[in-house]
Amino acid sequence: MNEITVFIDGASRGNPGEAGCGVVIHGVKDGPIHLTKYIGHATNNAAEYSALILALEKLKELGIKKLKLKSDSQLLVYQLNGRYAVKSPGIRKLFRVYMSLAVHFESIAVEHIPRELNREADMLANLAIDQKS
Repeated sequence: MNEITVFIDGASRGNPGEAGCGVVIHGVKDGPIHLTKYIGHATNNAAEYSALILALEKLKELGIKKLKLKSDSQLLVYQLNGRYAVKSPGIRKLFRVYMSLAVHFESIAVEHIPRELNREADMLANLAIDQKS
């Protein structure tokens, strides 16, 4: 199977405010998969975690076992890599959902990328909000 690379992003207008998430999955058989989801009223960090969860749920469904995850959220990346503690109760709940999904994968490499390299996932996150509004 091809190498699976996943770009994720969350957006919140108001922080907290109307929020959405976007996911782009590269390396799957029939070309890139684009996912978008409106999540209601949430913080930007909650939207980032929601994008992560949305991506892992889809990858689990597809039977993917190894992936490279790319995000422009330094907080999310550092928390997933164990560099930062997860202190917020709301984020801790989302982190537990992540952990329950992560056990279904052999490896998840998480990388922080500059915002300009995550434009497509950002566009999808904002599209989720626009379509709901």
